[in-house]
Amino acid sequence: MRLLSNTLFFLCLLIMVHPSQAQETIKLYPNKPAGSENWNWNEQQNFSKLFNTEVVFNVLDPSLILFQPPANIATGTAVIIAPGGGFQALSINSEGTEVAKWLNAKGVTCFVLKYRLAKTKSEDPASEMMQKLADPKKFEAENGPIIPLAMNDGIAAMKYLRSHAAAYKINPNRIGFMGFSAGGTVTMSVAYNADAESRPDFIAPIYAAVPTSIGNTVPQKITPAFIAVAADDQLKLTAHSLDIYNRWIQAKQPVELHVFEKGGHGFGMRKQWLPSDKWIDLFGDWLKQHGWLRPLNEDQWSAKLTPEQLEERKQTAENNFHTDWASINRFAAANKQLPLPAKNEKRVVFMGNSITEGWINMHPTFFEGKPYLNRGISGQTTPQMLVRFKQDVIDLKASVVVILAGTNDIAGSAGPSSLEMVQEHIISMAELAKANNVKVVVSSILPVYEYPWRPGFKPTEAIINLNRNLKNWAEKNGAIYLDYYASMVDERNGLKPNLTFDGVHPNGDGYSVMEPLVEKAITEALKLK
Repeated sequence: MRLLSNTLFFLCLLIMVHPSQAQETIKLYPNKPAGSENWNWNEQQNFSKLFNTEVVFNVLDPSLILFQPPANIATGTAVIIAPGGGFQALSINSEGTEVAKWLNAKGVTCFVLKYRLAKTKSEDPASEMMQKLADPKKFEAENGPIIPLAMNDGIAAMKYLRSHAAAYKINPNRIGFMGFSAGGTVTMSVAYNADAESRPDFIAPIYAAVPTSIGNTVPQKITPAFIAVAADDQLKLTAHSLDIYNRWIQAKQPVELHVFEKGGHGFGMRKQWLPSDKWIDLFGDWLKQHGWLRPLNEDQWSAKLTPEQLEERKQTAENNFHTDWASINRFAAANKQLPLPAKNEKRVVFMGNSITEGWINMHPTFFEGKPYLNRGISGQTTPQMLVRFKQDVIDLKASVVVILAGTNDIAGSAGPSSLEMVQEHIISMAELAKANNVKVVVSSILPVYEYPWRPGFKPTEAIINLNRNLKNWAEKNGAIYLDYYASMVDERNGLKPNLTFDGVHPNGDGYSVMEPLVEKAITEALKLK
């Protein structure tokens, strides 16, 4: 098995980590798990002089080590972390606890997975592994039966967290799975074999070993993937990461790949003074881009900022208000570079706020290969959109505009405004479009039970009334009314929990509901005379 070649010896000599701190341990099974009922050895942990790192070995009772973020910055997002070690040991710190602590600082709750491993006879798993590698076929045969058990442990961990989400104050629809090397094998095996109850909401295979993974069928549900590897990986796993990337691209799944020129195998959290040291920062940026670092409570999030940071945020907002209130410069360069539509091209512009902007971040492949332009800007209200409507829609020679706006107005993001004002702004955009031969799709506002940044304010009645008025106007004025609301609302008149990460913005599954609806609406709009 290529994952466990002799180069591992030289690789592991480079790893330098610190012993982990004691944390709450969660057993995954009440009794001995299936497949290892007769195992009778004891789990051990020590510092390997050969590998120069703390290792866990002889795992027979799978468990999760809990790392919780400070309550005032908790996001509700959780990540299961599977360290690597060739299914013989776990590099528990550099690929486990240190990753967890870094993510804790971002508000992410982490669970380091100790999955079942092959038996080590001595108390020196590193030296024993080197001896075993002398016969690769025999070594692969020993590991073969272990990989399905490790996968089952990963699936059990996902099911446990999803069913106990409330106990750990995490969102059951924001649970990711990441793993390193052999832990990447576990990650991909879980992704390929999970059911609805155990499917990760996102994955991060880091220098994963693909040939040893079980299965290769990409999930049908949107499962964003973050992939990182080094081009000089001693175990030749770079191509494995490219394989995952290509599978996700072919399945039209959101995916981001980073291949560092140098870094070797097993870079984890250790410092080498190379660009690969920054992989975790890129992962954090990716999590933020998808909305998984948005706080459970915006007021609590702001409360953790220093007075200097609060003042900087206030000053930035003030400057934007005076220098570019409607963000007309946001797409100015992109619009200038955009050619006129090709002959028979039916260009469609999506005009909106963070829900529209988040669409291209959460599921960019929806916009690929189609004449679709995303012109969403986070936080915008309808008067701001109205100001930039000519340059961001009409001047682009759109055939259809999909307008999704109003929720920020109702939330009071730009001060008080009446429903009549919001409706008039949306209708004004629609009338400008019609006057310029642009077909109009007026979208319903998505259901919201409560805005996280306005606790106690209930917008449900306002949203229902505005949607009703928009529908009536569209039916009387030759526009298409796109009803997202009916397909996404729950019994409280809020967004269905499985379709959102914060009660306001859709997650991947939410956009999966929206996409066929908007495609149908666009088709109907193009048929309008």
